[in-house]
Amino acid sequence: MSVKPNLHNLLLHFTSAASVREGRIPLFARGEGCYLWDDSGNRYLDSLAGLFVVQIGHGRADIAKAMSDQAERLAYIPSWSATNPTTVEAAALITDLAPGDLDAVFFVSSGSEAVESAIKFARQYHAAQGYPGRTKVISRVNAYHGTTMGALSATALPEIREPFLPLLPGFSNVPNTLGYTDGVTCARLVEDEILRQGPEEVAMVIAEPVQNGGGALVPPPGYWTELRRICDKYGVLLVADEVITSFGRLGRWFGSDLLGVTPDLVTFAKGATSGYAPIGGLIVRRPLADRVLDSPSGTFLHGSTWGGHPVVMAASIANLSAMQDEKVVDNVARNEEGLRNRLLDLQAVHDVVMEVRGTGYLFALALGRSRATGQEYTAEESAQVVNHVLPPIALEEGLHLRADNRGGPKIMISPPLVAGPEELDEMGERVSQVLDRLADEI
Repeated sequence: MSVKPNLHNLLLHFTSAASVREGRIPLFARGEGCYLWDDSGNRYLDSLAGLFVVQIGHGRADIAKAMSDQAERLAYIPSWSATNPTTVEAAALITDLAPGDLDAVFFVSSGSEAVESAIKFARQYHAAQGYPGRTKVISRVNAYHGTTMGALSATALPEIREPFLPLLPGFSNVPNTLGYTDGVTCARLVEDEILRQGPEEVAMVIAEPVQNGGGALVPPPGYWTELRRICDKYGVLLVADEVITSFGRLGRWFGSDLLGVTPDLVTFAKGATSGYAPIGGLIVRRPLADRVLDSPSGTFLHGSTWGGHPVVMAASIANLSAMQDEKVVDNVARNEEGLRNRLLDLQAVHDVVMEVRGTGYLFALALGRSRATGQEYTAEESAQVVNHVLPPIALEEGLHLRADNRGGPKIMISPPLVAGPEELDEMGERVSQVLDRLADEI
């Protein structure tokens, strides 16, 4: 591991002060493919794709060159009453990949901004329909939708909400799909909440195709089909938060393709540039976009300085074109069963692995004291495992790995989409070593 860094001038995101003050923060200095190197030259396998982001892999000179060429040609022009050819091309490419009639894209710079945009669009759409009272938003327990005030209001993680209360009014949540085998029954909890809130006041339902918070929660059959029926019945917009699940993470270009349902709105970010530049966006079904554009305002009354930034758009075009040419999404579809089997093998060997959940290249290993006896960690043990035990062990075993405590302790597995059998084998071996050491520690 690298020497203790001096981080006095830097405030890190969602990072404990103890980790910073004890010098347990790695300084990653270089990346190539599925690997990272710290500032001392130690190599790590990136089992989290940065943060569910780096689809095409690290160190792509072609993407860097596309960004450089664009910066030389035109570094910046806003998307306010103007645009540029690169942004137009990126919009066409992304909407061509999107499901159904989702063919109008609004660019921002992060997933939180994308969700914020969805909330604002839903309000303006309903107002254009003559229903300005439709402002309420329904999300799901343990869902993470971002950190801006609107997105945080939709986020259902008490520990990151409470310091910022009161948040926006009109947000409520329902149980997620964990533990449900009947998708229709689970989806009808959403219908119950719509009726409780008053259908004439509900603007949108937001859900991830596979929910990250809580640990790679794959919906049971029929869930999304029933969500679509319920939202149509009550005139509520169905929003798929695909900040993580879009652009190949589930073995399809969009997670919604896996579910066979076209949402009204899709939020995206991360994989659209594979992390080479900050991006976010909202994709809207054409009839809904036209309703807002044809309203008295004549515009979607929202914007940001950096949305549709030409250099970011060049990165997205280069990234998505390379993913198409190199059949990266096919690689996920081809290897996802092998990844699942490797993780199930880990469960069979390690009694601390309670359950394996997920699909595509998005999995979670739920952790506890003993699967054989059904003994979970106590709350104190869980915090110790996630915050203090796993992070240093993972680094010592050569893994960039995420330990997560939302909805119970777990290890998230989300490698770059270019990972093949060799990298997945190595990842399985290294995670196995981590689990051995975890069992010894707790």
